[in-house]
Amino acid sequence: MFLDRFHSVQDGHVVISALQASQFAKEIAGDFNPIHDPDARRFCVPGDLLFAIIVARFGLSEHMTFRFRSLLGEGVPLRFVESESTIDVCDDAGKVYIEVTRNGDLTRDEQLIEDITRAYVSASGKNFPHTLKPLMESNGVMFNPDRPMVMYESMSLSLDNLDLPSPGLELHNATLEAAGKRGNVLLEYRVTADNKPVGEVTKRLILSGLRPYSPEAMAGVIEEFYRLKARGIDYFNKDNTGDHNNANSAG
Repeated sequence: MFLDRFHSVQDGHVVISALQASQFAKEIAGDFNPIHDPDARRFCVPGDLLFAIIVARFGLSEHMTFRFRSLLGEGVPLRFVESESTIDVCDDAGKVYIEVTRNGDLTRDEQLIEDITRAYVSASGKNFPHTLKPLMESNGVMFNPDRPMVMYESMSLSLDNLDLPSPGLELHNATLEAAGKRGNVLLEYRVTADNKPVGEVTKRLILSGLRPYSPEAMAGVIEEFYRLKARGIDYFNKDNTGDHNNANSAG
């Protein structure tokens, strides 16, 4: 399974190291948000990786909703509490990180699940700057350029059926509602199979520290994003068998 190197199983718990989470973000999702760097002060595991692990372990249902309740740090042993229609991802202290509800037909086809996962996280990795930058600009607001925080609130998936040859996602609507220093973003995608619409995905994101839009400040954020992206691509293209933690933390 392509997710095996992005997590481990220890004493019946799923454990994700900072390096594994960072590699998934950069290699699979194309997500170079510095909050996923192993040495980040406020490091958190990408929500996309948790989504991928859940559908790999429990299958893909026609209708699923993921509610992200808490940010997950590195190395936390996770339990998955499953019922017929729900899955809770929590630690041994009972803290819940994700709540999942599901219904409809279910598939455990590994290739289909990998294909839909890759399509979903690839689209998700384009959130910034491709989607969020013009969305913030058109609304005259932006996140804190010194601490740009974009967090998942929820994601819902609704499919007409589970016959999904060559699945893909296409963004067809994006809105931002400012509420004080908080921005509520809604992204709506069409799910396609053989280039035909077969369902939809909706994602809700939270932007923190909203302030008036500044082209100069945004240009600095984007410049830093592409610097981090170039560093990440350069690292993962190396034939490097040295200390990955040190290499990833350099620069």
